Amino acid sequence: MSLALSPAIARGEAAFQAARRAKRARLLLGLALFAAALLASAWMSEFHPAALAAGLPRAGDYFARLLPDLRWATLLAGWETEGSIAFWFYRLDKWALLLVETANMAALATLGGGVVALLLSFLAARNAAPGPWSYRLARRGLEAMRTVPEIVYALILVWAFGVGPLAGIIAIALHTTGALGKLFAEAIENADMGPWDGVRAAGGSWAQACRFAMLPQVAPNMVSYLLLRFEINVRGASVIGFVGAGGIGQELYLVISQNYYEEISAIIVLIVVVVAMIDLLSEAVRRRLAGDARA
Repeated sequence: MSLALSPAIARGEAAFQAARRAKRARLLLGLALFAAALLASAWMSEFHPAALAAGLPRAGDYFARLLPDLRWATLLAGWETEGSIAFWFYRLDKWALLLVETANMAALATLGGGVVALLLSFLAARNAAPGPWSYRLARRGLEAMRTVPEIVYALILVWAFGVGPLAGIIAIALHTTGALGKLFAEAIENADMGPWDGVRAAGGSWAQACRFAMLPQVAPNMVSYLLLRFEINVRGASVIGFVGAGGIGQELYLVISQNYYEEISAIIVLIVVVVAMIDLLSEAVRRRLAGDARA
């Protein structure tokens, strides 16, 4: 019996070794292709080690200039005393107003973009769309809106509406609609279809099925995505000010262009603090919503 099984075992072992060698060969080929693509992309983007080595010291020198000249003896002195925190943030009143404007821009853009994304997400969800053409059109439209960066929208809208926060709000809202629409649609596609079938079987319309069957299931996820997008939009609103779309970014561009190093670092610190506060608030809201959903 053992003699009869030996050739079969040998053939099985040979087939196993051949399959393993083929798998290793495919892995090596894939790694070689990946390395070649990586080198080609580095060459095309001019990511040269020599340029990196030459630029790192200059970057370090620039960041060193951003550090404020704080002195322990005068750290808590008034704004007229050099070396104090108050002297570092001597334009805090103006910067605080600009930060409030930036947060308002992000909030309005997130709210507006979220509302439009919510309406389009039911059309862009495969299981809720009323037909294949509405699904495709909604999907392609959301892709087009989120493909264009906010700063490109802002450049166009500043030309149309002039310098100011309105262009920034619309620019961020357009990109937010595309990004949130995709996330909302994916949440709808993962929802249980039992309530949907029940509403439709009872004679409910498509809109009623979206409102009473789908929305209660996916609302916690949608709110979580909305809060996350608000954090992202605060940072985005700080950047698009570089092209004249209002907010703290416009002031940051001004001090960068004039090499006011300590003012640059002060504004960056304020932006980081505001984003951190928004992140903590959003986390608390998400936990509350998650607790309510479990209850």
